[in-house]
Amino acid sequence: MPWRVNRTPYRVFVSEIMLQQTSVARVLPRYSAFLRAFPSFRQLAAAGIQEVIGVWKGLGYNRRALALHESARRISAAFHGRLPRTVEELVNLPGVGHATASAVIVYTFNEPLVFIETNIRRVFIHHFFPDQENVPDALIEPMVEKTLDRENPREWYYALMDYGTALSGGTRNPNRRSSGYRVQSRFEGSLRQLRGRILSVMIARKSASLGQIETDLGSDTRLPRALGQLREEGFLRVSAGRYSFR
Repeated sequence: MPWRVNRTPYRVFVSEIMLQQTSVARVLPRYSAFLRAFPSFRQLAAAGIQEVIGVWKGLGYNRRALALHESARRISAAFHGRLPRTVEELVNLPGVGHATASAVIVYTFNEPLVFIETNIRRVFIHHFFPDQENVPDALIEPMVEKTLDRENPREWYYALMDYGTALSGGTRNPNRRSSGYRVQSRFEGSLRQLRGRILSVMIARKSASLGQIETDLGSDTRLPRALGQLREEGFLRVSAGRYSFR
């Protein structure tokens, strides 16, 4: 995994945002392309949203690309293009929760912070709660704290992540017994898929009316709703009846 080999703050940050709800296999090709297009926080911050979404295309959950772009702008403006080194500062960035912030600091600076994510949760439920249902993270976190390798937390978390990935492929997923487990909604035919298709049209056209979007995608009563969401979230703007990227 390239983010484990070349661990600059920017590269680790990008990888952690990309890996949210997305497998390593899907991230790998997009990660390399993204770094070629935007090698630093400052270069990402200077790019337009259309350019960023165009490079991100195919990875899914496009709001992460928008959040990553805005984070780069804030880091460039407030921190002179250097990644903040505290969880408190990182969680103020869009799309960054406690687990992502802690992981970024652990993997970049090798500091011993406690966090839980999907693969870590899977390992601890598998070993310590083999017959228990609805296991809350509140029971898992103290165990992560006790087992943490404080001399080399980065390698310890790498091992947990790899072990968790192996468990996901060989047994019934232990995370189904987590109290926070939710079945992911179907993508095919979803509003999320329609939003992605709209963004693809906008990348190709750069500017389009509702009629042109309907010509490309076909009639869909959900189009106004999807376009409204994309405007509210900061992807698109509309002027004189034509949509374009912000």
